[in-house]
Amino acid sequence: MGMNLSPDETLACRWAPADDVLYRAYHDEEWGVPEYDPRALWEKLQLDGMQAGLSWITILRKRDTIREEFDLFEPESIARWDATRIEKALQNPGIIRSPKKIQATIGNAQVYLDMMDAGENFSDWLWAFTGGKPIVNQLTDISQVQARTPLSEDMSKALKKKGFKFCGPVIVYAFMQAVGMVNDHETRCPRHREIQELYS
Repeated sequence: MGMNLSPDETLACRWAPADDVLYRAYHDEEWGVPEYDPRALWEKLQLDGMQAGLSWITILRKRDTIREEFDLFEPESIARWDATRIEKALQNPGIIRSPKKIQATIGNAQVYLDMMDAGENFSDWLWAFTGGKPIVNQLTDISQVQARTPLSEDMSKALKKKGFKFCGPVIVYAFMQAVGMVNDHETRCPRHREIQELYS
């Protein structure tokens, strides 16, 4: 191969098995990449909220169907959902059919729009918690990943104060990892360095 790297230094994070094409693509292309688009951040927060009590791979496998049912996660559209529209969604076996999570998504869309109307940019508001740039951790093993942090607890409290639902500190930390507010790729994973170089 002409390289002196040990196998450990060339492997992706252990949670992204090579034999799961969908999970690995998510790891290689999306997870940990800093996202600054307000609507995309709002969508990801909703998906992480829908994950509550489930595994992320469950959401990942249903994501395209969920996006289609939820009007491509356009807050302006979801905020106007009524009982008839909720009932239509509940008939779709390809989504997470939880009335509470659907109601939360509608309410969260309304809160998002209220923030916009008040001149608050959702992206700027969220990224202010990390000083506007990713926090780069130095994890050598997935076992070192925390489920929640003091920062995710602060963000969770602030989101709840705004009126958001399904945004506890564990959900929020998973969200922060996914949208690149925190780089939690293992240091042996090529993406740890690649993301850092792209957005440093």
